Amino acid sequence: MTREEKSQYIEDLATKLSETGVFYVTDTAGLNVETVNQLRERCYKGNIELKVVKNSLLKKALEKVEGRNYEDLYGVLAGPTAVMFSEVGNAPAKLIKDFRKKFDKPLLKGAYIEEAIYTGDENLDFLTALKSKEELIGEIISLLQSPAKNVVSGLKSGGSTIAGLLKTLSERTEA
Repeated sequence: MTREEKSQYIEDLATKLSETGVFYVTDTAGLNVETVNQLRERCYKGNIELKVVKNSLLKKALEKVEGRNYEDLYGVLAGPTAVMFSEVGNAPAKLIKDFRKKFDKPLLKGAYIEEAIYTGDENLDFLTALKSKEELIGEIISLLQSPAKNVVSGLKSGGSTIAGLLKTLSERTEA
């Protein structure tokens, strides 16, 4: 790779990093070609982009992104590295966990999710349990609707009870 190609590669990677709110840095060392292809296929189906990168070029790209501090990720940039880009914060974690039911890798080196950085494979279970933005919005909406539904339900049942009571009382007085 020439110096110009490296420079362009770093620029493209920095642009990708600045445009995404979620990426995972993983270790895929020891996986054979067939297994890596299976991982790529699962990533493709899960709308996750998998990119094998050189650590030095990734570090330069991370340094180039303005307005974000990735310093905590610099320490994990050793050995073979693949980056997973996603729009959903927990999607790569779920994919990794599922993939590791059959294989021992990829290992989670680090993750950047909406301004938060997580380092180490021990965070995989936590990241799997994270709720996506859409899931959180859905929960908030259902929580907001719940009291309104209770009030409407109460009014309906109370209204029919009062109407029934008034009807019964009016029939009694006529008799």
